[in-house]
Order: sequence, then structure tokens, then C-alpha cells
Amino acid sequence: MHKLSLIDYPGKLSAVIFTRGCNFRCPYCHNPELIESNGGDFIEEDKILSFLDERKGKLDGVVLTGGEPTLQSEIVEFLERIKRLGFFVKLDTNGSYPERIKELIDRKLLDYIAMDIKAPLYKYNRTTLTSIDTERIVESIHLIMNSGIDYEFRTTVVRSLLSRDDFPKIGEMIKSAKLFVLQEFRP
Repeated sequence: MHKLSLIDYPGKLSAVIFTRGCNFRCPYCHNPELIESNGGDFIEEDKILSFLDERKGKLDGVVLTGGEPTLQSEIVEFLERIKRLGFFVKLDTNGSYPERIKELIDRKLLDYIAMDIKAPLYKYNRTTLTSIDTERIVESIHLIMNSGIDYEFRTTVVRSLLSRDDFPKIGEMIKSAKLFVLQEFRP
């Protein structure tokens, strides 16, 4: 957990909570120690919530990132507890679990969503080193764009995996999106 971030949640002072486990194996992952479900340091949920309770009025929001947060079976209950404390919640996701994203949206547990668009659909398996049903990615894109929640899509520019021709294809995937951010890969 990062106790204070000025950059992870646009316009908000936030704490950043990292979840374990990811279903992608992106070779450029920023948090490779969290890919496996037993990776990284573990902090008890009650300790996180106690920390947040003490920071009411000082922090605006909480960022849930990973790994892939939507893999967590208890994410709904956890975010309900955070929302009861009065915090805004931002979710960072790879978009591979649209049904979980939909549930979080429907329960009004999210205030901002940042979804990584790894590549044009035809390059997803090569870029993530997994076999992914890209229709699930498309479904998440549509859910997010139609949610009424603030959001951004972002792509990490890894020159060995993406070419200049890929970005217009990604643009077509998220046509009329509010915000598309290109992130520079820094090895």
C-alpha cells in the first residue's frame, strides 16, 4: 500500500492499495511481484480500513490496483467498506472481467475507472502472453464508456510490442472515449 499519492487518482489525494494476482503476463509489467496470487507483502483488510478511517478528511480517495483487482473474490465487500468510510474509489483494471466491472458499477462502488488497453485486439495474446477472449475486453470498454462514471483508457507504449500502426486501431476500439492516455514504458 502507498499511503499517499498525488498522481494515481486525477485531482484527488489518495491511498493506493495493490492486490495480488493477475491473469495477464505482460512482459513489461510495472508490478511483476504481484502477478502471482502469493506475491508481494500482505496487509490485513482490517489494518487497511483502520488506516483509512484515521485518514478521513485528509485523503480524498482510494485507488485499487494490482495485479488485477477484479480477480479478488471479496472486492465487492471490501469496496463497500471503503465507500462507507466516505472515500472516492478508483479502479485500475485490465478489463478482462466485465461481469465484475458491471457489478461494481451497478452497486455504485466506483467513482473512476482506468482501463489498460494493452494492444489492438489481434495482438492481445502476444502482448499479454496469455490466451484471452478479446470480446471480454470489448465488453468492458463499452460498459465503462456507458457507465456515467469518469474514466480513462491507457496504453503503455512498448516499442518492441507495438508499432505506430497499432495506435489508430486502438483508437477505433475506444472511439469517442473521454480520455486516452499513452504511457511511456520505462524499463
